[in-house]
Amino acid sequence: MAAHLSEKENFLRTLNGEIPEYVPTFRLFEWMMWPSGLRPGFGTGEFKDLFGVTFVTEYSANNGSLPKPGVFILDDIRKWRDVIKRPPVLDEINWDKMAKTDLDGRDPNLMKMWGGNISLGYFQALMGFMGFTNGLIACIEEPEEVKDLLNFLLEMNLEVGEKFLKYYKPDVYSGADDIAHELAPFVSEDTFLDIFEPVWRAEMKPFKDIGLPAQHHNCGKFELFVPYIIDMGYNSWDPAQFSNDLLGIKAKYGRKLTICTGVQSNGFCSWPETTEEEIRAEVRRAFDTYCPAGRFFPSIPNGRCFRDWNNDIYRDELEKYGRQWAADHPLS
Repeated sequence: MAAHLSEKENFLRTLNGEIPEYVPTFRLFEWMMWPSGLRPGFGTGEFKDLFGVTFVTEYSANNGSLPKPGVFILDDIRKWRDVIKRPPVLDEINWDKMAKTDLDGRDPNLMKMWGGNISLGYFQALMGFMGFTNGLIACIEEPEEVKDLLNFLLEMNLEVGEKFLKYYKPDVYSGADDIAHELAPFVSEDTFLDIFEPVWRAEMKPFKDIGLPAQHHNCGKFELFVPYIIDMGYNSWDPAQFSNDLLGIKAKYGRKLTICTGVQSNGFCSWPETTEEEIRAEVRRAFDTYCPAGRFFPSIPNGRCFRDWNNDIYRDELEKYGRQWAADHPLS
């Protein structure tokens, strides 16, 4: 039977705890929206962000823009008030005009996912300001100063979030703050709960209060913090990378959390030597492994860390096998 729900409708059905018509596909980079006036330069070589942090863009890292190594603007957390200032652009933007420009010509069938956090997350912001060594030391030696800085960022993010709700009318709230690497989180559970969890929770509260579905992005081995994002109100998590016990998480939390990705797209599938059949087999493995446990949808890469050849095969198999899987099995 032919599907009648659009990708957007099918995705939202899953996030709202209902049974999808077919296995949803998650399109992070196609759906995510950043207000254009708050993202100067991202993905375009070397540039400075709204706070003066120098970023560089790296093709091999999915065109990710990362703080320039060794170039940081804050060396003493106790002096953050002298260095980290409110960006003037927040008082200069014409939100109505910016939103109309950003939304003009956008396909109405595309999901609109909030992505307007001006600090790229709170852990990431701190490390961008100070670097990992000084940033992590600051969390240990001066946690109250760190919390004051993050709450300063929170106030601006809440302000921007309110504007985004009004002018962009998103379908999904998306929170992100990469706080883990492939093997473990960057901070302890106690540090997370003391410093980072409160600002994460506070930022998403206005969206949760109006019932907007919520998607959380965190790379790496993030499973330690999964129960906390569920408690905050998140419906799903991406990219749910392979180093996490994804089946264990699904068994424990069931329909409380949708798992996005589960495919080795950040490694194996993008290797030059990987064959077409190996890519297709990995996609099928993910469907066969995670779909029976319920609430799983794979992620379509944006192609920038894949060679075009790998990416085209990956996407083709997602579409073909995903529809076949749904036709042959009950979804949950």
